[in-house]
Amino acid sequence: MTIHSEEFKREAVRIALTSGLSRERVAADLGIGKSTLGKWVAQYRPTDLTSAPQADLARENERLRLENRVLKEERDILKKATQFFASQRP
Repeated sequence: MTIHSEEFKREAVRIALTSGLSRERVAADLGIGKSTLGKWVAQYRPTDLTSAPQADLARENERLRLENRVLKEERDILKKATQFFASQRP
């Protein structure tokens, strides 16, 4: 059983709450179990509720991260298509 430092746990919770990634993905990336991450989130989540402006910024940040991920995927597809069609020229 691996014992993680308090700093590691708090950083894992911060990533889980602000990254826009699923908890499964965050847990897998950090090499911990999803249930472990869930327990840490319950334990280390700030007790005072996030203020409305911060919550709005967090939602906007999450939306922008998702949009950025989609745009990168679209760009990669276009690059591959360009390479494919360029190689088809006689």
